[in-house]
Order: sequence, then C-alpha cells, then structure tokens
Amino acid sequence: MTTDTAPRVDGASPADGTGTWAVLLPAGRYDAERLVHHDTLELTGLTDVAALPRAGDQVAVLADEPLRLVAVGRVAAPTTWLPEDPDDPQSDRGPQALVVTYTRRAFDEPVPADTLALGGPVTALDAGAFRDLVERLGPPPQRQSWLVSLDLPIEADSPAEAVRLFWAYVQELGPQELPAFVSPSGDELSMQAFVLGAEANQDPEEDD
Repeated sequence: MTTDTAPRVDGASPADGTGTWAVLLPAGRYDAERLVHHDTLELTGLTDVAALPRAGDQVAVLADEPLRLVAVGRVAAPTTWLPEDPDDPQSDRGPQALVVTYTRRAFDEPVPADTLALGGPVTALDAGAFRDLVERLGPPPQRQSWLVSLDLPIEADSPAEAVRLFWAYVQELGPQELPAFVSPSGDELSMQAFVLGAEANQDPEEDD
C-alpha cells in the first residue's frame, strides 16, 4: 500500500509528501501569461507524457530559449485520462489537462534555469533541485497600491455610447495595442506607459 509519504516513482517526494516537477510552457504561452493575470495555468494535450503530477504536487513553471523559471505553483486538479466519448468508457483517451495554481509569479523578472535537463513538457525534479531553483527567486517583493488607467478619446452621441465604444475598443485591441498607464498611489508623476507587458515610450518627440 502506497501512502503520500512513501517514495514516489514519478516525482521526488520532499518532507510534506508532495512531488516536485518542472513544467515547460508551450511556445507563445509565456507572452500570454505576462499580458493578463491568471490564477491558474491549464495545459492540455499531454498525450506523450509517461507520468504526470498529482494534486498538491509542487511545480516550477519554465519558459524556454533561454530556459528560465517564470512561476511556481501547485497542481490543483486530478490529472487522469478521460475517454474521448463520455458515454463510451472504452473509447480513445481524450486530451489530458494539467491545472496548476500559481503561488509565485516571476514573469517580469525570470531567473535562469539553464542547468536543468528537461525530458519534455513535464519532468520530475529532485526535491533538492526544485528547492535550489525556487530559492533563486529570493523573497517575494512587498506589495503596494498602484493606479492603473486607460484613456481613449472617443467620439460618440452620448456618454453611454462612449462607454460602450470604450469597452469595444478594449476587447478588440487589448493589451497588445492599448497603452495602460501605471503609477504608485500618491506618486502620479512617476506614471509609466505599458504595452505588451513592458514599459513603452508614448512621447513621439523622443522617438525622433
């Protein structure tokens, strides 16, 4: 009989009985995770993975080229195979989903992880290697209040119509094209513009 504190064959087992893993983001997913805040990361199509984390296992989320640690989390849902046809348990297995709840994000300041050797999109890590990797992040930064604004000049027949057009533009253009302005609360003179998750100069005279 196997317990949560027994040695794991598919992932290292630290003192709390959870496995430790490395998960590699698919191409293009890093930028998407930087642009919009998500509480969880969901990966599907892991059909070629021999073993997957269990609920509660710890995960180091990595981006490639170069390999770097961008987040830490825990597996939030069972990762079991499901039949393609729910009414036919013997049908071909459907895509497998791995859901990770973020516990620490470092998308804006990732740390190098080039010493890791990954065996695919999901790799079991030694508990010591996982701990050393996470410790590179250092202590979490102190949270503070920020003022974030988005100003759009809109021509409309009424205030209500202007608001509707505003949200239409926001949904259509999104963070890829619209600059958001952010400053620490009480220090509006430090306002910065961000596009695509990075600081962007909005002064055309400085571009000349």
